Amino acid sequence: MVDAGLASLFDDAEEQRAYEEFCAQQEAAERFQLDRPALVCRWRMHDRQVPLLNRHIRALSERVVQGSPLTHNMLSWVKQHVEWSLAEGSYDDPSGVLMLVIDVNGNAAMTVGSYAPLADVSASALGERACAARAEQAETGVAPEVLCAVEGGALRVAAAPDEHVCGAMTLVEQLAATCGHAVERGADPASLAGALLLISDEHGVVPAEGVLSDASEDARIVRALQEGTAKLFS
Repeated sequence: MVDAGLASLFDDAEEQRAYEEFCAQQEAAERFQLDRPALVCRWRMHDRQVPLLNRHIRALSERVVQGSPLTHNMLSWVKQHVEWSLAEGSYDDPSGVLMLVIDVNGNAAMTVGSYAPLADVSASALGERACAARAEQAETGVAPEVLCAVEGGALRVAAAPDEHVCGAMTLVEQLAATCGHAVERGADPASLAGALLLISDEHGVVPAEGVLSDASEDARIVRALQEGTAKLFS
């Protein structure tokens, strides 16, 4: 039974009942092997929590699976499953990565794995990851990683002005704007210059190789964005 405190999530008792049934179905589905994955989200954890959870849920609500948006019940299940179950689990790496998998039939499961930083942070490697994320965006509506650059004091983002972006990207755009830096959407990835960085739900702010040792003002801004994001995971 869902806690009475969740009543505000639902419009009426019937919707809450549907959610309870959905939870039971998902708990049963997790005991079986999922079908072919249609969506995999990887969210960085800290001490059995997901610091950007609300941002991730908002981005998840903009994703589609097999051409259809996720249901309200699915979104509620994900949020409550994280808030209720994650803190009670025993993990090899409690500050690892939460993986949400939704298969082609709409079944979902979560698991926790260890976190490993990117081994290759060269500009070309970050570009390849961003390209793969763009392909995912074409299928699901949201890219889990976005290539950016700080150039002339402005954060240039390789995402369309009206595009729904991942949770980490919304945080970094807000941090940059709060610090007085212009945020410019619509950059062509191939045209990005200056201090290059990748924004990732799993890895946070990833400066390209050489940026952290650069003495330029643009590189300083990247370091500030990286440090500001990292505070949530320390």
